[in-house]
Amino acid sequence: MRLKINHTTRYQYDTPLDYSLQQVRLTPKDRSGQKIIDWQMTVSGGKTECSFVDQHSNHVDLISIDPGGLDLTIHCEGEVEVTDNGGVVGQHQGFMALWNFRRETPLTKTGPHMARLLAELGDEYDGDIAKAHALSALVLQHVPYILGKTDARTSAESALQIGGGVCQDHAHIFIAAMRKLGFPARYVSGYLMMNDRVNQDATHGWAEAYFDEIGWIGFDISNGYSPDDRYIRIATGFDYKDASPVSGMRYGGSSENLVVQLQVQQ
Repeated sequence: MRLKINHTTRYQYDTPLDYSLQQVRLTPKDRSGQKIIDWQMTVSGGKTECSFVDQHSNHVDLISIDPGGLDLTIHCEGEVEVTDNGGVVGQHQGFMALWNFRRETPLTKTGPHMARLLAELGDEYDGDIAKAHALSALVLQHVPYILGKTDARTSAESALQIGGGVCQDHAHIFIAAMRKLGFPARYVSGYLMMNDRVNQDATHGWAEAYFDEIGWIGFDISNGYSPDDRYIRIATGFDYKDASPVSGMRYGGSSENLVVQLQVQQ
């Protein structure tokens, strides 16, 4: 399926900024099952300082705001051809060693709530992949999709304790649990074409786990299935912090207003 993306991220400030630098991961990965037909990024109110590929093979652009600026707009537009592989991404690639994806990070921190979740999961499954799908369903059962209960700093253990969250929290809990079970796991940020709407207000997040016989397989915990040809993978990492579409720092400006306009359609 060929998907068309139109994505605008706009930062507005009430007073002029002395300096701001944004780390932008908004260029889709070009690899098996996903091919970039066309992709362009334009910047208004700032400029691209440099571009590079990071340790997770993500394309990163460093974008600065014009000195004294009040507004920075990043616009991405393009088309991507996606093949439905049933969630299978394949063998590990890139600079980061596979064993690193078993380590705990602050956002995938575990504790007694995770221990109880894994005890409830049990071991009676027809293979590791079936167990991973059961885990995905169990996470959503314990942490239903509820806006406003968590934020970008909420850890997997905290989200379990709160008992509600969004796609980022679901992915972190699944990743943390799979690592406790001995599997490499990682976070994925990207685009999802929804069946009931074209206009969206945010990108999507899900998880991938590694199985020796197959490689990386995706799990969208929030929606209860593996990614298909409606999904575009943008960035991957140990957790959301490594794969966030836009992150950065600034000096000056007493408040920030973020406006996101996103369209994903066939």
